[in-house]
Amino acid sequence: MKFKTSAIIFLIFTFVIIHCKTTRAEDKQPNVLLICIDDLRPELGCFGVDYIASPHIDRLASKGTIFRRHYVQAPTCGASRYTLLTGQYGGSGNDSLFRRAAKLKKDSGTVSPSLPAWFRKHGYTTVSVGKVSHHPGGLGGERWNEPKQSEMPNAWNRQLLPAGDWKDPRGWMHGLAHGETRDDSRTKNGGISMDVFQAVEGGDEIYPDGVSVDEALRQMDQLADDPDVPFFLAVGILRPHLPFGAPAKYLRTYENTKLPLTLHPDKPVGKTTWHGSGEFMKYNRWKRNPNSDIDFANDVRKHYAACVSYADAQVGRLTERLKKTGVAENTIIVLWGDHGWHLGEHAIWGKHSLFEESLRSPLIICDPSMDQNGESTESIVEALDLFPTLCELTGMEVPEFVQGVSLKPILKNPTRKGHPAISYFRKAKTIRTDSHRLILHNDGFVELYDHRTTEKETKNIAVNKPDVVAQMSKQLKSRMGQ
Repeated sequence: MKFKTSAIIFLIFTFVIIHCKTTRAEDKQPNVLLICIDDLRPELGCFGVDYIASPHIDRLASKGTIFRRHYVQAPTCGASRYTLLTGQYGGSGNDSLFRRAAKLKKDSGTVSPSLPAWFRKHGYTTVSVGKVSHHPGGLGGERWNEPKQSEMPNAWNRQLLPAGDWKDPRGWMHGLAHGETRDDSRTKNGGISMDVFQAVEGGDEIYPDGVSVDEALRQMDQLADDPDVPFFLAVGILRPHLPFGAPAKYLRTYENTKLPLTLHPDKPVGKTTWHGSGEFMKYNRWKRNPNSDIDFANDVRKHYAACVSYADAQVGRLTERLKKTGVAENTIIVLWGDHGWHLGEHAIWGKHSLFEESLRSPLIICDPSMDQNGESTESIVEALDLFPTLCELTGMEVPEFVQGVSLKPILKNPTRKGHPAISYFRKAKTIRTDSHRLILHNDGFVELYDHRTTEKETKNIAVNKPDVVAQMSKQLKSRMGQ
């Protein structure tokens, strides 16, 4: 009888301990791991593309929700990241965050806080590694390492960009093997002598992302060692940004790959936001043009794919280390592409247009507290929505200045309807609905495309659909506060 009583007491004691531990785990605010990937098209295995090798991102997606129609606010790095990090519409240039920082310094108190600053204010340790804002490490100056010129003042506890043995942030940002920089290589006509693509034998560490992800893993270990303080860790992966450089082992994956045909490869007729692929064309292309040389076009596409697989490997390193730290079950993971990239569609090789290929990018959200099993949603959402979403998922209030909406309802029910997406660049702005894209140029010219047709964004029907133009124009101007 005495033995039975002792056993019962032991079982009750054990239950109380386990219950207390569970309660504490449930009550603790979740961590956030934000992975920003540069120039990533929504072409991954989990997005239904079979020729791309992206096993690590696919594995992450299998535990989260895939947003198949996520659109960014601007088809360029700095302006897109402005929206992500501030929760507001902003300028369309790469200097948008620096302009905001200057205003913050000049007129303290009138500029809205940022996403990392908001989390920091609410007790999180905030750490940035790599290209999270526009500049690597978030700093300006001649060599991009001047602490007084921060893109995100008072936002991060630590904002890091390890340049490895190269000792120069430009060696990281310019992106070729062993820290090659382009500063002294510009020709008289404005070209760049760096090769547009490259594949060098060696480990991941010979290219920038291998070095910076090493640092991100160190930071993750350090953050996980303090279980009483939640963390917001943002990691910026540079690839597949130009120039397309990755270790040769990733290119070998695509040696015998048969690439799908490029849809709508012709230069648009009439006025559009088409451009001559200036950024791409400035690099050394061995006097070859992918618009007229199919073999060269395929070489470019395979090197881009190699860069995607290299970026995917870095995502794998991050998610595997997160598991090893023991905090994965209490960490929300967001994988976000800062914009898309044309690989010959509309005869463009680059971003910087207001076509679908520039504005649509991958978004995957994985919250271990929710019942997610790789669901996908066709709901239209914006990068603007990530700020309020992360606030709601972590139990934080959503600040009044945020202009997006939380995606938590869609995470709970992927069939819920989204909302039209707004984007802008230079002298035009656009709105994307379920069926149409409208582009308004500042001079009054209008483009309207019907995505229910096979022509999609190759046939401007604005003249024939004045009622649709009027309705969508009203929507666009209302959303932009005009």
